[in-house]
Amino acid sequence: MEYRKLGNSGLEVSAIGLGGTNFGRRCDEAETARITHAAIDRGVNLVDTANFYGGGKSEEFIGKALKGRRDEVVLTSKFGQAIGPGPMQGGASRRHIMEAVEASLGRLQTDVIDLYQVHIPDPTVPIEETLRALDDLVRQGKVRYLGCSNFDGFQVAEAYWTAKTCGLERFVSAQAHYSLLTRDVEHALVPACLQYGVGLLPFFVLESGVLTGKYRAGQAPPEGSRAAKYPQFFFGDLSDKSIAAVEGLRIFAESRNHTLTELALAGLLAQPAVSSLVVGAMSPEQLDGSLAALEWELTSEDLTEIDRLAPTQPPHWLRFLHEAPPTAPAAPS
Repeated sequence: MEYRKLGNSGLEVSAIGLGGTNFGRRCDEAETARITHAAIDRGVNLVDTANFYGGGKSEEFIGKALKGRRDEVVLTSKFGQAIGPGPMQGGASRRHIMEAVEASLGRLQTDVIDLYQVHIPDPTVPIEETLRALDDLVRQGKVRYLGCSNFDGFQVAEAYWTAKTCGLERFVSAQAHYSLLTRDVEHALVPACLQYGVGLLPFFVLESGVLTGKYRAGQAPPEGSRAAKYPQFFFGDLSDKSIAAVEGLRIFAESRNHTLTELALAGLLAQPAVSSLVVGAMSPEQLDGSLAALEWELTSEDLTEIDRLAPTQPPHWLRFLHEAPPTAPAAPS
């Protein structure tokens, strides 16, 4: 297993982390324990969950699975998504944070959460209020490190400068939807993470299975696939453009005796801002398929070819730089 610093903090995390979004939804308590133990046995030390996943069952199942093994992992959780009706059941206010952390600690059966993350930005609450509440949790010993999720680059920068100006604990990580098919974060979030020493934790790295190559153009989703069996949990892009890019990436990977999954993960691990990939797994065997990516170190030529096969698109406000200027109308004769 490869271990990396989480941003410029002192915390070391495995390059492949275990995501808990399936636990309590697609995986029951026994399956959660089997997958979690297999991950730890293979050197995975980052276990990520949220109070939102499975209505709290993900935290509950992980807490039970970690009995006797809690010290072997970097345990993370998130708050902010609405977990019930009413204005106090979500968001990033001091009130909700203080209640949410106690509930998560109870479900996880632990005294401290290693990395506590704001799940989504809350534009209704000043970032200073959120950071002051989180800073208090660190000082109380209930949380060790702080992070964010689904933030844009300017929000990471705002949080950094607020923490620096006010003398508060800062975010050391940022989770984001990032894959070889979804590369929007490269325009603003990735530069912000590199500038402010924030470790990037990509999720949806396989695009709900699209980057395993199981979906083909003009064909119905295969039986048993997430798109067929759990459409409510499928967030992948099955457009012709996406499938064409996947096919090119698959051919490229196989020409080098690797799988498409290995390429999808190795391509992200080669990015300097990335600390760990948050990868979901439905079985230990599926997890092994992801861990195999650690054996492939891409060259600069490989990365150039990935950019050709699955190019990132410039943000709309920069696209005019990549387009030909409009032709002036001909002067009347």
